[in-house]
Order: sequence, then structure tokens, then C-alpha cells
Amino acid sequence: MTRKPHVIIIGRPNVGKSTLFNRLVGKKLALVDDQPGVTRDRRLGDAVIAGLEFTIVDTAGWEDDDPETLPGRMRRQTEVSLEGADAALFVIDARAGLTPLDEEIARWLRSQTLPIVPVANKAEGKMGEAGVLEAWSLGFGEPVPLSAEHGEGVADLFRALWPIIGDTAEGPEAEADSETVDDQEIDGDEAESVDESDLGPLKLAIVGRPNAGKSTLINRLLGEDRLLTGPEAGITRDSIAVDWHWTDPASGTEREIRLIDTAGMRKKARVTEKLERLSVADARRAVDFAEVVVLLLDATKGLEHQDLKIADMVLQEGRALMVAINKWDIAENASSLFNGIRGALDEGLSQVRGLPLFAVSARTGKGLDTMLTAAFELRASWSKRVPTAALNRWFDDALEANPPPAPKGKRIKLRYITQSSTRPPRFVVFGTRLDMLPKSYERYLVNGIRRELGFDAVPVRVVLKSPKNPYKSG
Repeated sequence: MTRKPHVIIIGRPNVGKSTLFNRLVGKKLALVDDQPGVTRDRRLGDAVIAGLEFTIVDTAGWEDDDPETLPGRMRRQTEVSLEGADAALFVIDARAGLTPLDEEIARWLRSQTLPIVPVANKAEGKMGEAGVLEAWSLGFGEPVPLSAEHGEGVADLFRALWPIIGDTAEGPEAEADSETVDDQEIDGDEAESVDESDLGPLKLAIVGRPNAGKSTLINRLLGEDRLLTGPEAGITRDSIAVDWHWTDPASGTEREIRLIDTAGMRKKARVTEKLERLSVADARRAVDFAEVVVLLLDATKGLEHQDLKIADMVLQEGRALMVAINKWDIAENASSLFNGIRGALDEGLSQVRGLPLFAVSARTGKGLDTMLTAAFELRASWSKRVPTAALNRWFDDALEANPPPAPKGKRIKLRYITQSSTRPPRFVVFGTRLDMLPKSYERYLVNGIRRELGFDAVPVRVVLKSPKNPYKSG
């Protein structure tokens, strides 16, 4: 498919860039707050205006700071985003009017070869009229008066963009949205697993506590400084998805991955600021969209209670989980550290004993290819369907090896089992007096499914169903 034209949103902090981004993609993807500097990493989205399709890129607010500071590194990310772009929307705040920083950005943009569309945001009502007139002085032609919050002026934006990208933009296409892939269903006994080509890109989210090295890890995989990093904890705020092609070293084939970086998750009691609460909520939503989640640990800190809480949250959401210990190149007593974390995971997450555990280094690249290979294998297990005949053969053997108990002399009869869905795998057991079946026996069935049927460390759901008694009053 032909590459869509890229349109960059640029401007100083708090002029409404992320609000405009959300308006154009039709979803609240970027975090928005009254305080400046919320956006720190580039975020890409698919935008459509009256059939004009393009990729819109939200960027961090441009600030005049030393290049080594966090705002300075954010500005460098914004500068890099213009490379290869087709147009830029230079956004100002019409109510505040032009500022010295707006004029500095304009001077820099005039040195670029990129077509610039001046956008006077927050132009609703009479309060924005003066700012729209001032925007003429930027030297980029007629400004587009806009209210990103209320959706006013989008038609004018279309008229400004069409002469620039209209010839290269794509028309509407009826394609499946990869963000909303539902559980894959396969009827009967036709197949045991879903072909990888049917699943699309592997949606791989990286989660963990602040400063575990999540953004650094993704930058290492991509081979570029795509995400903002640094010694400061909590740099990442938005969940950022990056599409990428990974070359499998074993087969030499290219495999598609959607990498999802997330904000660090601290203990709930320590999260007091509204913006951090929004960031953590955004990270949780990213887990919902992921297929496989990597919980990244810091080798210098080991496994903490908060890590187990994050892991449990991922498993409760039904995602396939793996654990990676980052900063392995500076780990002390590496062997005992690995074995200690292995034992703590098996004890703290007994419902999925044997989670895949890897030692990696985002700085050197150690172990990353092995981790990605395992991620694809884990997704295959997560998406697998067992034929009903094979499933019930296992079920009969499991009942014969360990028959269900007979509490108070009343026999519990388990009749048969079927797999109702995948991603995560769900199984329904039919029988009588199932309300009397002990939890320990349910665990026995779940552990058997995972161990004997090839579901490894995948979260497995088992539902018990008894036939309704037509003579029992409701």
C-alpha cells in the first residue's frame, strides 16, 4: 500500500496540539491537560477529513531550553519529526496572540523546505479574532482559524491541506482495523492454531515501574532514538505505538510488530497528580489493546511487590505475559538474581507458574531477539484452539487419573468440555452439581490444560455450566 502523506503538528506548549490531533483522528488517543508539556513523544494517527486520508503526527511543545535538558531533548524529537514529512501545521493560540516563542519557531520553520499551514487554534468567539489577524505576520500565508476542542474550522483546514497533499493522499479504503481485532474463532476440529498471517502485527506492550528502561528498550529495537529517554523517572506519559518490521535471525524472514511504550506504573498510593493518574490509565488501556505484554524489571532493583501487582493486572486482563530483566549488563550476582526472581514469580503468580523470563539489556541489545521469538510463540499459544475431540480425550484421562470428589456423599458428574473462545483461551465444562466442585479441582483442570495441551504460561479461563432444572423455581 502507498505511504500516506505525513502531516506534523508543531507549536509551543499548551496551544492545543494534542486536542487537534485527537480531533483529526476521531479518538482521544493523546493525553490532554491544562498544564503545558503533557506530550513528550511523537504520536502517529490515521486522520481523515472529507475523504482526504493522511498520517497526523503529534509532537512535544517547542521550548527554548538547553539541548541537554528534558525540554531540550523534547525539542530535538520535534525537529526530527519534520524529516520526511509532507506538511506541517504550525499551531498558535489565537486567544493569547503571538508570543516571542511563536516567532522563534516561525523563524526556524522558514529555514525548512516543508510547506507550512498556520493554524490559529482557540479561535472561537470574538476573543480569538485578534490572534488570527496577528498570525498573518508569520509569513506563511492565510492562517486557518480553528477550534480543535469544538470542531470548528476543520473544513478550512481541509481546503488548506488539499493543494499540498491532495495528489498523494489516499481515498477511503475498506480495510480491517488492526486496533480492534476480536477473538479469532475457528469452528469444529479444523485447526489447532491460527496462522500468523491471519493475526496481523504482533501487538507487544512494554510495561513496568518508572525508569525500568522501557523507552530505551524500544529505541534499541528500532535502531533509532524514536522515544524520549533520560535519567529522569516518568518521562513517558502517553502510550506510544510504533509499527516495525523485525528480521527473525533464525529464519531471516521479516515479521511485523506493533511496539507499545507505556508510562511507568508506581504504587497507587504514590500517584497523587491528575496527569500521572491519566498516564497510568492510558497504560492500562494499552494493555487491553496488546496481545503479548512484556513486564520489564530493573536488574539493579530486582522484583518488587509493585511488579507482581502489574503482572497480576495483565493476567486479569487475559493478556499473554512475559518478564524481562533489563540492565543485565550491570547486574550483580546475576545467577542468584535470576533464580531469585524466577522463584518469586512462581510463588507470587501461582496461577501461571513458569512465565517466560529473560535477561536482557536495552543498552547492548543482549537477549532481545530471543525475547521477540518467544513473544511470537506465546501469541500462538494464546490464539490456539484445541479440537473438541482431542480436548475431551484429555478430559477423560484427567477425570480417570483424579476423579472429582463426592462432598457429603453426593457425586459430582463432569460430562464434557469445549473451548468457547481464544485470546485468551476459554473453556466450558458441563456437568451436574458443579456448584459443589472445590476450587482446588478447578485449579487441577486449569493446570492440566496448560501443561498437557500446550498453553504454557498463557492465562486460561474455565467456566462451569450445569443444565437448568425446569422444575426448580427461579
